Amino acid sequence: MERRDFLKKAGAAALCTAGAATLKTPAAWAKGEKFVWNMVTTWPPSMTVLQTGAQRFADRIKEMSEGRLQIQVYAGGELVPPMEVFEAVSGGTVQLGSGASYYWAGKVPAAQWFTSVPFGLNAQGMNAWLGSGGLKLWEEIYEPFNLVPRPFGNTGMQMGGWFRKEINSVDDFKGLKMRIPGLGGKVVAKAGGTVVLKPAAEIFTSLERGVIDATEWVGPLHDLRMGFYKAAPYYYYPGWHEPGSTLELLINKQAYLSLPKDLQMLVDCAAAECNIWTLNEFEAGNGAALKELVEKHKVQVRRFPDSLLRTLKKLSDETLEEEAAKEETSQRVHTAFKKFQKEIGGWGAISEKAYYELIA
Repeated sequence: MERRDFLKKAGAAALCTAGAATLKTPAAWAKGEKFVWNMVTTWPPSMTVLQTGAQRFADRIKEMSEGRLQIQVYAGGELVPPMEVFEAVSGGTVQLGSGASYYWAGKVPAAQWFTSVPFGLNAQGMNAWLGSGGLKLWEEIYEPFNLVPRPFGNTGMQMGGWFRKEINSVDDFKGLKMRIPGLGGKVVAKAGGTVVLKPAAEIFTSLERGVIDATEWVGPLHDLRMGFYKAAPYYYYPGWHEPGSTLELLINKQAYLSLPKDLQMLVDCAAAECNIWTLNEFEAGNGAALKELVEKHKVQVRRFPDSLLRTLKKLSDETLEEEAAKEETSQRVHTAFKKFQKEIGGWGAISEKAYYELIA
């Protein structure tokens, strides 16, 4: 998808946000062919923003298409296991899936860059990169798997995670069993930790029982609801490993192409709106949730020491180069990501960064 098309669809999403609930499509639409699709996610039932956002997406499409496209949404495990969403959509078992692209690192290593990169781009930066060529790369690497990807939300800046012990230096990562996916997990492994991959529904129990010593998830809004404060006393920041994590909509390519052009555009429009809505929900909810964690549950919020962050940055740089060198597609994506991050960084230094330093 070219940048012009992405911006056009992002503009359409803004119109959806402003008034899709009252927008009526031509009556002739109701007489057109109807499509019934299934959507599976990696998220637990009723998980706020993520699973509820997937249902909201389905509801919006049904309303805007006046029933021409109807989507039944299934949470992780209801129709397929959470970590089998990729295969289910790729193989045509279902038409749609929702998750995060770094979950599929074992199948598509380059996919990791499209969720988040340690010490990489924030949410605004990820959206800008995707709109400036990143999405085209994403489409290319998913093409062999019969998939069409779309950005489907962003968590914003994440927290650094929940730990059962204090973290003062890189030595504290040695032997640490941590649930952390993606490229960030590879950095933790390089620091001497043991990476454990678990779907959302299994994290709390694993942390509570000591199967893992630490976990990252998202941020205060979700972490409060997940109850991690009951199992680990230390809540660290910043989320160096995921500064702006993009979520994904997976679309079976054959199913997508079977839709009339207007319904294809409608799916793209609704996904783009969900991309904005999800970030807004996290940003709006994190402050109040953090206050409750600290004031009601007496959570100890700690900042990673600067010396540790500098070490993690060095390990991240090494890890990214090593992972990119393993195969041509990852190298291509990594090179494009680095180039864009360098270009946008100059602007960020005299805009956002300068402003936050001013009001700090």
